[in-house]
Amino acid sequence: MPIHDWTRVDHGTFHDFHQGWAPQIRSALNNGLLPPDYEAKVEQHTDDGIPDVLALRLTSPLGGNGAGAYPGPIGGLSTVAIAPPKVSFTSEFASDPYTRLRKTITVRRDDRIVALIELVSPGNKSNRHGIQAFVRKVTAAIDHGIHVLVVDLFPPGPRDPNGVHQVIWSEFRDEPYSPPANQPLTLVSYEAGAVSRAYIQPVAVGEVLPEMPLFLEPGAYVNVPLEATYMAAFDGISRRTRDVLTETGR
Repeated sequence: MPIHDWTRVDHGTFHDFHQGWAPQIRSALNNGLLPPDYEAKVEQHTDDGIPDVLALRLTSPLGGNGAGAYPGPIGGLSTVAIAPPKVSFTSEFASDPYTRLRKTITVRRDDRIVALIELVSPGNKSNRHGIQAFVRKVTAAIDHGIHVLVVDLFPPGPRDPNGVHQVIWSEFRDEPYSPPANQPLTLVSYEAGAVSRAYIQPVAVGEVLPEMPLFLEPGAYVNVPLEATYMAAFDGISRRTRDVLTETGR
């Protein structure tokens, strides 16, 4: 199923779809993609807001975030990859070692967060506060060694003229990036660690969503089936909305 043009519908309609897509991704991760000592949850609170999907590790990993590449397959599952993901662009930066020496008090009852998935909504980019809050949430996660997958099916706008990745990445390093003119939508996976990397895949309306990596540890990730989960969520929306999104000639 090709990516639809969500600018054809109002924000509430996309929010409704968004609410159906996140549980589909969670279910896919929990039903065999994640190793047995991980679990995914929807809309759990974090320090900087509510991400769409969390991947939680239930036991302490070897070395923790920033300790280097994971030494091998996690839990013996072949779904976890350790080779670099195949995407169109890759970028990285070396962390300032003093960034993580800030004195922070965190109280958690649940197990530690290792990864987030964020499905960008129009509200995230509709005003300066929205984009700044979203960027703070993503960059704070990366600063704390939490990996993030961002899925943005909306074209660049006044707050992100070169796409949401450029706004996020410019907080870490001055590196120009703009999506190709024929692929203005952005999928980007951030691998957090001593050296943090961004794996960017531009896409466009009408294209099939590719799988994207969700890192669980530096160097170890699972591929998230964005297309299959998108299709499952799309099947649940109203006939009227489907007709608007699939109407040709607009």
